[in-house]
Amino acid sequence: MQTEHMPHKLTRELQTTTPGMPTSDGDGVKMTRIIGTPQLNMLDPFLLLDAFESDNPDDYIGGFPSHPHRGFETVTYMLAGSMRHKDTTGSEGVIEPLGVQWMTAGRGIVHSEMPEQKEGLLKGFQLWVNLPKKAKMTEPGYQEFPASEIAEQVLDNSGLVRVIAGTTDEGTTGPVKNHFVDPVYMDIELPGGGSFEQTLRQDDNAFIYVIEGTVNVGDIQSRLPEKHLGILGKGNNVKTTAPDGARFLLVAGKPLNESVARGGPFVMNTREEILQAFSDFQNNRF
Repeated sequence: MQTEHMPHKLTRELQTTTPGMPTSDGDGVKMTRIIGTPQLNMLDPFLLLDAFESDNPDDYIGGFPSHPHRGFETVTYMLAGSMRHKDTTGSEGVIEPLGVQWMTAGRGIVHSEMPEQKEGLLKGFQLWVNLPKKAKMTEPGYQEFPASEIAEQVLDNSGLVRVIAGTTDEGTTGPVKNHFVDPVYMDIELPGGGSFEQTLRQDDNAFIYVIEGTVNVGDIQSRLPEKHLGILGKGNNVKTTAPDGARFLLVAGKPLNESVARGGPFVMNTREEILQAFSDFQNNRF
């Protein structure tokens, strides 16, 4: 009787860490840019990661007035507060706490993202995910899910995994579908002494961002402190523990391995395509 071959677990170890850098965007919104900095320009297919967190309305009230995008996807995940978006396709809605908006800008979209509040805590993330050359000029579209539609898995140690994209080893699958980079996007909460393991594809790029607490990563249990991003080395298994409790994002995706040309809100493959995007925007061809 043959037994099915089980692949050997190769644990991903922590490679490099970064706290990101303070910046502002939109109409003076204060945030921390974690991917998209001189220290970490990109982690293919991830182009940018911004974290915003403030209970001072002066830091966020200006929001992000109408601006264009082409050639990639923006992922907004709210932890506290809410944001209203409107765009040139006629779409409008509010992203509430623990809700996600996965927007495919494709060939072009102009949208605004404005706080739906005058006071209180606004906290969340925006991640930019690249599109392959073949899909950069696709039709714009959205995948939007409120908190009630985000898949949840309770761990044996009373931890909790919210799955936005991808599938846990126990089979809990997030609602977002993306067949270009097959992303994993999980929000994980662990109690003191809690642990979490997750299988990933061997060659995917992956990172952990610690929202609260401290996470020990890999077989050698490298320490990743609060509000730091850690890039994971190659392997097919992620191993984490939280001695004093922690909350963190685990994000992974297939690298596209294509040339990247950036021009502000546009991400294409060549400089010529960037110039075309500016021309199309200026001449109302979005």
